[in-house]
Amino acid sequence: MEIAPLIVTLKTAIASTLITFFAGIFLAYKVASLKKFKGIADAVITLPMVLPPTVVGFFLILFFGKRSLIGKFLLQFDISLVFTWKAAVISAVVVSLPLMYRTTRGAFEQLDKNIIYAARTLGVSEWKIFWRIILPNTRFGILAGTVLAFTRSLGEFGATIMFAGNIPNVTQTMSTAIYSAVQANDYDLAFQWAIALIIFSLVFMMLLNSMKHLSL
Repeated sequence: MEIAPLIVTLKTAIASTLITFFAGIFLAYKVASLKKFKGIADAVITLPMVLPPTVVGFFLILFFGKRSLIGKFLLQFDISLVFTWKAAVISAVVVSLPLMYRTTRGAFEQLDKNIIYAARTLGVSEWKIFWRIILPNTRFGILAGTVLAFTRSLGEFGATIMFAGNIPNVTQTMSTAIYSAVQANDYDLAFQWAIALIIFSLVFMMLLNSMKHLSL
Protein backbone atom coordinates (compact mmCIF):
# COMPACT_ATOMS: atom_id res chain seq x y z
CA MET A 1 0.00 0.00 0.00
CA GLU A 2 1.48 3.33 -1.05
CA ILE A 3 1.61 6.02 1.59
CA ALA A 4 1.02 8.96 -0.80
CA PRO A 5 -2.77 9.17 -0.27
CA LEU A 6 -2.19 9.34 3.50
CA ILE A 7 0.28 12.19 3.10
CA VAL A 8 -2.00 14.08 0.71
CA THR A 9 -4.94 13.57 3.08
CA LEU A 10 -3.07 14.85 6.13
CA LYS A 11 -1.61 17.83 4.24
CA THR A 12 -5.05 18.73 2.90
CA ALA A 13 -6.79 18.30 6.25
CA ILE A 14 -4.20 20.32 8.16
CA ALA A 15 -4.16 23.17 5.61
CA SER A 16 -7.95 23.31 5.36
CA THR A 17 -8.38 23.19 9.14
CA LEU A 18 -6.02 26.12 9.61
CA ILE A 19 -8.13 28.16 7.19
CA THR A 20 -11.40 26.90 8.63
CA PHE A 21 -10.28 27.67 12.18
CA PHE A 22 -9.86 31.40 11.58
CA ALA A 23 -12.69 31.73 9.05
CA GLY A 24 -15.10 29.83 11.29
CA ILE A 25 -14.34 31.96 14.36
CA PHE A 26 -14.63 35.18 12.36
CA LEU A 27 -17.94 34.21 10.74
CA ALA A 28 -19.38 32.86 13.99
CA TYR A 29 -18.54 36.08 15.84
CA LYS A 30 -19.93 38.29 13.08
CA VAL A 31 -23.16 36.33 12.60
CA ALA A 32 -23.75 36.00 16.36
CA SER A 33 -23.53 39.79 16.67
CA LEU A 34 -25.84 40.52 13.73
CA LYS A 35 -29.18 42.14 14.42
CA LYS A 36 -30.52 41.87 10.86
CA PHE A 37 -30.33 39.13 8.25
CA LYS A 38 -28.87 36.68 10.78
CA GLY A 39 -31.03 33.85 9.44
CA ILE A 40 -29.98 34.49 5.84
CA ALA A 41 -26.29 34.66 6.73
CA ASP A 42 -26.55 31.48 8.80
CA ALA A 43 -28.33 29.62 5.99
CA VAL A 44 -25.73 30.63 3.37
CA ILE A 45 -22.77 29.58 5.53
CA THR A 46 -24.44 26.32 6.57
CA LEU A 47 -25.67 25.39 3.07
CA PRO A 48 -22.60 23.27 2.08
CA MET A 49 -23.32 21.01 5.09
CA VAL A 50 -26.73 19.98 3.74
CA LEU A 51 -25.99 19.94 0.01
CA PRO A 52 -24.64 16.78 -1.63
CA PRO A 53 -20.82 17.11 -1.83
CA THR A 54 -20.94 16.56 -5.60
CA VAL A 55 -23.18 19.61 -5.92
CA VAL A 56 -20.67 21.61 -3.88
CA GLY A 57 -17.88 20.39 -6.16
CA PHE A 58 -19.87 21.30 -9.25
CA PHE A 59 -20.39 24.87 -8.06
CA LEU A 60 -16.72 25.14 -7.11
CA ILE A 61 -15.88 24.27 -10.73
CA LEU A 62 -18.31 26.92 -11.95
CA PHE A 63 -16.89 29.44 -9.49
CA PHE A 64 -13.18 28.79 -10.00
CA GLY A 65 -13.12 27.17 -13.46
CA LYS A 66 -11.37 28.68 -16.46
CA ARG A 67 -14.64 30.07 -17.81
CA SER A 68 -15.54 31.91 -14.59
CA LEU A 69 -14.55 35.50 -13.83
CA ILE A 70 -12.27 34.35 -11.03
CA GLY A 71 -10.78 31.62 -13.20
CA LYS A 72 -10.07 34.05 -16.05
CA PHE A 73 -8.52 36.51 -13.61
CA LEU A 74 -6.24 33.84 -12.11
CA LEU A 75 -5.18 32.64 -15.56
CA GLN A 76 -3.71 36.07 -16.19
CA PHE A 77 -1.18 35.17 -13.50
CA ASP A 78 -0.84 31.61 -14.86
CA ILE A 79 -2.77 30.21 -11.88
CA SER A 80 -5.18 27.34 -12.35
CA LEU A 81 -7.02 25.77 -9.43
CA VAL A 82 -9.08 22.94 -10.95
CA PHE A 83 -7.46 19.50 -10.52
CA THR A 84 -4.72 20.79 -8.23
CA TRP A 85 -3.87 20.25 -4.57
CA LYS A 86 -5.15 23.75 -3.85
CA ALA A 87 -8.53 22.62 -5.15
CA ALA A 88 -8.51 19.74 -2.69
CA VAL A 89 -7.86 22.20 0.15
CA ILE A 90 -10.63 24.54 -1.03
CA SER A 91 -13.05 21.62 -1.25
CA ALA A 92 -12.21 20.54 2.29
CA VAL A 93 -12.59 24.10 3.58
CA VAL A 94 -16.02 24.57 2.01
CA VAL A 95 -17.49 21.32 3.37
CA SER A 96 -15.92 21.57 6.84
CA LEU A 97 -16.43 25.28 7.49
CA PRO A 98 -20.13 24.90 8.46
CA LEU A 99 -19.15 22.50 11.27
CA MET A 100 -16.56 24.89 12.65
CA TYR A 101 -18.90 27.85 12.26
CA ARG A 102 -21.96 26.30 13.90
CA THR A 103 -20.06 24.79 16.82
CA THR A 104 -18.20 28.04 17.51
CA ARG A 105 -21.31 30.15 17.11
CA GLY A 106 -23.13 27.92 19.58
CA ALA A 107 -20.32 28.44 22.07
CA PHE A 108 -20.44 32.22 21.57
CA GLU A 109 -24.20 32.36 22.06
CA GLN A 110 -24.07 30.25 25.24
CA LEU A 111 -21.58 32.62 26.84
CA ASP A 112 -23.05 34.64 29.71
CA LYS A 113 -23.70 38.06 28.14
CA ASN A 114 -23.52 39.76 31.53
CA ILE A 115 -19.74 39.27 31.49
CA ILE A 116 -19.51 41.16 28.20
CA TYR A 117 -21.88 43.90 29.37
CA ALA A 118 -19.85 44.36 32.54
CA ALA A 119 -16.63 44.69 30.54
CA ARG A 120 -18.22 47.31 28.30
CA THR A 121 -19.39 49.37 31.25
CA LEU A 122 -15.78 49.36 32.47
CA GLY A 123 -14.66 50.78 29.15
CA VAL A 124 -12.97 47.67 27.80
CA SER A 125 -12.64 47.78 24.01
CA GLU A 126 -14.46 45.28 21.81
CA TRP A 127 -11.10 43.93 20.64
CA LYS A 128 -9.97 43.17 24.19
CA ILE A 129 -13.39 41.73 25.05
CA PHE A 130 -13.05 39.31 22.14
CA TRP A 131 -9.50 38.21 22.96
CA ARG A 132 -9.61 38.24 26.76
CA ILE A 133 -13.21 37.27 27.51
CA ILE A 134 -14.99 35.62 24.60
CA LEU A 135 -12.20 33.38 23.27
CA PRO A 136 -10.96 32.07 26.65
CA ASN A 137 -14.49 31.28 27.82
CA THR A 138 -15.49 29.50 24.60
CA ARG A 139 -12.22 27.64 24.01
CA PHE A 140 -13.73 24.17 24.45
CA GLY A 141 -16.42 24.87 21.87
CA ILE A 142 -13.81 26.22 19.46
CA LEU A 143 -11.59 23.17 19.99
CA ALA A 144 -14.57 20.88 19.43
CA GLY A 145 -15.37 22.66 16.18
CA THR A 146 -11.75 22.36 15.10
CA VAL A 147 -11.70 18.61 15.72
CA LEU A 148 -14.98 18.15 13.83
CA ALA A 149 -13.71 20.24 10.91
CA PHE A 150 -10.44 18.29 10.76
CA THR A 151 -12.24 14.95 10.88
CA ARG A 152 -14.63 16.08 8.14
CA SER A 153 -11.68 17.14 6.00
CA LEU A 154 -10.06 13.73 6.43
CA GLY A 155 -13.05 11.95 4.91
CA GLU A 156 -14.04 14.47 2.22
CA PHE A 157 -14.76 12.79 -1.11
CA GLY A 158 -17.53 14.20 -3.30
CA ALA A 159 -16.43 17.82 -3.68
CA THR A 160 -12.79 16.77 -3.88
CA ILE A 161 -13.19 14.29 -6.71
CA MET A 162 -15.34 16.78 -8.65
CA PHE A 163 -13.12 19.83 -8.19
CA ALA A 164 -9.64 18.44 -7.51
CA GLY A 165 -9.86 15.07 -9.26
CA ASN A 166 -8.16 11.85 -8.25
CA ILE A 167 -4.57 12.37 -9.37
CA PRO A 168 -2.04 10.05 -7.68
CA ASN A 169 0.55 11.86 -5.53
CA VAL A 170 -1.24 15.17 -6.14
CA THR A 171 -4.93 15.13 -5.18
CA GLN A 172 -5.59 11.48 -4.40
CA THR A 173 -6.67 11.31 -0.77
CA MET A 174 -7.52 8.21 1.22
CA SER A 175 -11.20 8.62 0.31
CA THR A 176 -10.54 8.85 -3.40
CA ALA A 177 -7.97 6.05 -3.12
CA ILE A 178 -10.76 3.82 -1.77
CA TYR A 179 -12.89 4.75 -4.77
CA SER A 180 -10.06 3.93 -7.19
CA ALA A 181 -9.35 0.63 -5.46
CA VAL A 182 -13.00 -0.43 -5.68
CA GLN A 183 -13.13 0.59 -9.34
CA ALA A 184 -10.08 -1.64 -9.92
CA ASN A 185 -11.69 -4.50 -7.93
CA ASP A 186 -8.87 -4.27 -5.39
CA TYR A 187 -11.02 -4.69 -2.31
CA ASP A 188 -8.07 -5.51 -0.08
CA LEU A 189 -6.52 -2.10 -0.74
CA ALA A 190 -9.89 -0.38 -0.36
CA PHE A 191 -10.36 -2.13 2.99
CA GLN A 192 -6.92 -1.02 4.20
CA TRP A 193 -7.62 2.62 3.40
CA ALA A 194 -11.09 2.39 4.91
CA ILE A 195 -9.66 1.02 8.16
CA ALA A 196 -7.06 3.80 8.17
CA LEU A 197 -9.79 6.43 7.84
CA ILE A 198 -11.85 4.81 10.58
CA ILE A 199 -8.86 4.78 12.94
CA PHE A 200 -8.04 8.44 12.29
CA SER A 201 -11.69 9.44 12.75
CA LEU A 202 -12.03 7.43 15.96
CA VAL A 203 -8.89 8.96 17.44
CA PHE A 204 -10.07 12.51 16.82
CA MET A 205 -13.63 11.81 17.97
CA MET A 206 -12.20 10.36 21.20
CA LEU A 207 -10.17 13.55 21.51
CA LEU A 208 -13.39 15.53 21.08
CA ASN A 209 -15.10 13.50 23.82
CA SER A 210 -12.16 14.02 26.17
CA MET A 211 -12.39 17.78 25.62
CA LYS A 212 -16.10 17.69 26.45
CA HIS A 213 -15.32 16.02 29.77
CA LEU A 214 -12.68 18.64 30.52
CA SER A 215 -15.23 21.39 29.94
CA LEU A 216 -17.65 19.94 32.51
